[in-house]
Amino acid sequence: MAALLCGAALWLASDANAQQSPLRLRFGPDVATGWMVNHADGDDYIAPESGAGPVKYDPAHPFVPTVPDGPNQPTYRVADLTNPILKPWAIEQMRKANEDVFKGKIPYVPRERCWPAGTPAFVLEPPFNFTVFIETAKEILIIHNQGQELRRIFMNVPHTAHPKPSWTGESVGHWEGDDLIVDTIGFNDRTFVDNYRTPHTDKMHVVERFHLIDGGKTLEDRITVDDPGAFNMPWAAIQRWNRANRGPLEEISCAENNLGIFDYDVRPIPQADKPDF
Repeated sequence: MAALLCGAALWLASDANAQQSPLRLRFGPDVATGWMVNHADGDDYIAPESGAGPVKYDPAHPFVPTVPDGPNQPTYRVADLTNPILKPWAIEQMRKANEDVFKGKIPYVPRERCWPAGTPAFVLEPPFNFTVFIETAKEILIIHNQGQELRRIFMNVPHTAHPKPSWTGESVGHWEGDDLIVDTIGFNDRTFVDNYRTPHTDKMHVVERFHLIDGGKTLEDRITVDDPGAFNMPWAAIQRWNRANRGPLEEISCAENNLGIFDYDVRPIPQADKPDF
């Protein structure tokens, strides 16, 4: 279990009918390649080299992450509301969330309440999530071990005309050389795009480019987000993982033994009203 808490990882695998799987050929020669986040705060996006980027912390209230056995005092995230990407309504909503933090309230983070992180924020889940990429002839599945969240990427097909809104959206993908390009639309508006509680609308459009850098040692996801309902302009972000084999995945169930003992916001831990089986 300790290995699971070290950071985010991707386990890339192929099925028995895809011996020459592009995923295996591009992202790793074996069937169990792990990837662990390679920067100090994997809960945050890396800003792009230029242009509009993601929301970061307010410089007046720096974010300090938890360091195991470290001397630092961790803090909660306070969003920088001066980022020019934000629409006025989004700023106002996030201002209220910031004020709650100032009042001592514990801010909402999806994984801590057993809610789906959504797209693209699933890449910001390093403390608890390993992810499996499984490639078949027609699709690539991305599965989080925490809560067994499933994201499906349908390969080499167009988007449906009117996709049903969902947590992760409708993803279609294709290969450009050694890069996996994923285009996603069809979101509901119930997730945030980051851990600063930045909202979005159902008009959001996310494009991701997964590729290897550093001679195959690092997996990089370059993300572009466009949502005219929430943002004044498209913006970009980056996440990176180092290659790190860590053995088989383990299931992590969120709701069991997770008590709602803190004063969280309006999203309690989801509860089923009847058994699944």
